[in-house]
Amino acid sequence: MNMKKRITEGIKNLCLSLVGFAVILLLWAFIVQYTDAGLLIPSPLGVAQRLIYVITHPIGKSYTLPMHLVISLRRVMTGYCLSIVAGVLLGVSMGRLEMIQAIFRPIFEIIRPIPGVAWIPMAIVWFGIGETAKVFIIFMGGFVNIVVNTFAGAQRVDEDLMNCARMLGANERQVFFRIVIPFCVPYIFSGLQVGLSTCWMAVLAAEMVAAKEGVGWIITAGQDIADMTQIFVGIIAIAVTGLALAAILRLAEQILCRWRVRGK
Repeated sequence: MNMKKRITEGIKNLCLSLVGFAVILLLWAFIVQYTDAGLLIPSPLGVAQRLIYVITHPIGKSYTLPMHLVISLRRVMTGYCLSIVAGVLLGVSMGRLEMIQAIFRPIFEIIRPIPGVAWIPMAIVWFGIGETAKVFIIFMGGFVNIVVNTFAGAQRVDEDLMNCARMLGANERQVFFRIVIPFCVPYIFSGLQVGLSTCWMAVLAAEMVAAKEGVGWIITAGQDIADMTQIFVGIIAIAVTGLALAAILRLAEQILCRWRVRGK
């Protein structure tokens, strides 16, 4: 019965989402057809046709749309994985070790308000306009969010539960890996969700500043030649890919955190 209810709710939500998309498309088509905005904004049909075309044909003299996406995703995954490793280590360390918190938290609080895209000028100065600069920008985009959430989880570990484990003979290593880390996992995934979004935004900003390929470059190239259809193609590719990445990470969270899945 529970499963049937969840399936029914899933179908209902899907239908409502489709209605929302249909309304947006109809409103878009109406604006293009009956207002002066049609002089600047391409029609939904025109964008759809171009989107299908660039799947098999190169954009400009470069790659096809799927290859641009692969290049951007490769950059994102490199910086994102590095931010996960560094962010989880620092977050757990600050949350459980007072000395580490005393040393690194003031520095982190200075870095925390700085958005990932603000590091673009410094990244270019430090690393040039190659891949290293892009990876660094992506890393900074995800690092802060992962640290914040991991730190919050590490601080909220039930001390009574840890003391009970010690009384039953568990050593500090066992307490850390059997209690602290499992308790932090939902918080870590919360940070991973936000971090993935910021990493995706960061790579687009980096590609729009200094790149010759990638979905961010698609938008910049369209802007350079005043091709609004190409710009919309890039925007749609960004939105769909970001949605797919978030859905994949959400599914991983549901599998790994069955005992404590965050609310919808």
